[in-house]
Amino acid sequence: MSDDKEKDEEKPIVPKTAVDLQRLKLMKLMKNVDKPVILPERPKAKNTPSVPEFVRNVMGSSAGAGSGEFHVYRHLRRKEYARQKFIQEKAHKELLDDEYHQKLEENKRLAEEATAKKRAKRLRKKQGHKQKKLMEANNKKEYAIMDEKHSEDDRVQMRSKKVSMNENEITAREKESSLFVGENQENTLKTQSEVSSKSIECENGT
Repeated sequence: MSDDKEKDEEKPIVPKTAVDLQRLKLMKLMKNVDKPVILPERPKAKNTPSVPEFVRNVMGSSAGAGSGEFHVYRHLRRKEYARQKFIQEKAHKELLDDEYHQKLEENKRLAEEATAKKRAKRLRKKQGHKQKKLMEANNKKEYAIMDEKHSEDDRVQMRSKKVSMNENEITAREKESSLFVGENQENTLKTQSEVSSKSIECENGT
């Protein structure tokens, strides 16, 4: 039984998909956790090839050139071609870097303009809310002042009405009292005249 288990464990696993391959790599890394992981360094930039030294009496690839001179010419030509290719590639890379940085600056400028526009919109909206609140507060104050004025006017009017009503009541009471006094005087005069008439009749009867 133990041999069968060992055979099953030793049996290699064939990855069928990219997920299986990634799983196998992770399992291999996790088997030995203490093992340091070596990260590759970035490739160093190539230096510009040096200009070939001046060689005198170099024959071209013509029929009059010797067998040894042709190899010198071919080597120098290959070296010059490599140098020119490197210069062209470097110029193309610098051009792409400049375009990339210009694109970044353009995107940054557009983003700043958009944020400035949104910021100005938010500030305008905030100022509008502040002005609206100030207007509402001023209106409330004005309404409160107007209410106070109206209440004071109403109080004054009520007081004047009460004073006039009191004066009317006083005059009415005075009139009633004067009428009552006049009636009493008339009654007293009538009683006096009746008494005098009765006394006169009594005297005549005697």
